Amino acid sequence: MWGHLRRGGHHLQDMLCRINEDQKVALDLDPYVKKLLNARRRVVLVNNILQNAQERLRRLNHSVAKETVRRRALLEAAGAYPQGLAGK
Repeated sequence: MWGHLRRGGHHLQDMLCRINEDQKVALDLDPYVKKLLNARRRVVLVNNILQNAQERLRRLNHSVAKETVRRRALLEAAGAYPQGLAGK
């Protein structure tokens, strides 16, 4: 999704620059291009934050799964779980 937004932002920026170059009457699109660049920068920043959060969640999920397996094995070894119910 973010890659699609990024490509769309590049495309829009290119189109604005071409329109600006093709205009016979001087039309100042610089403020719009700057706004677009700022918006793109914010999108990239949010994308990086989301990717980092997703990676931390993935690692946390992995750690929880490992701990669950470890505790289940300890409980089974101690006889707290009947063998037939251990996997449930």
